[in-house]
Amino acid sequence: METRYPHIPTDGEAKEKIVYVRPVAVADLPEDVQAQAEGLDLLYSVNDSEGTRLALVANKRLAFALAREHHLAPVSVH
Repeated sequence: METRYPHIPTDGEAKEKIVYVRPVAVADLPEDVQAQAEGLDLLYSVNDSEGTRLALVANKRLAFALAREHHLAPVSVH
């Protein structure tokens, strides 16, 4: 999978510090994204407070690490 996250706000750009991490079934994603999933059935989405997907990563631990790296506070959504 690509590891660029152009939608993650930089330090000065974040309006709110909280982001939401939720599981996403690969089967529910567009075909071009499914092709990059490398055999995974489940990915994790990092979303802003309006539900806009900021990043899609391979696992929950990575989603939380990515958010924290960008000075955001991740919250798990079930």
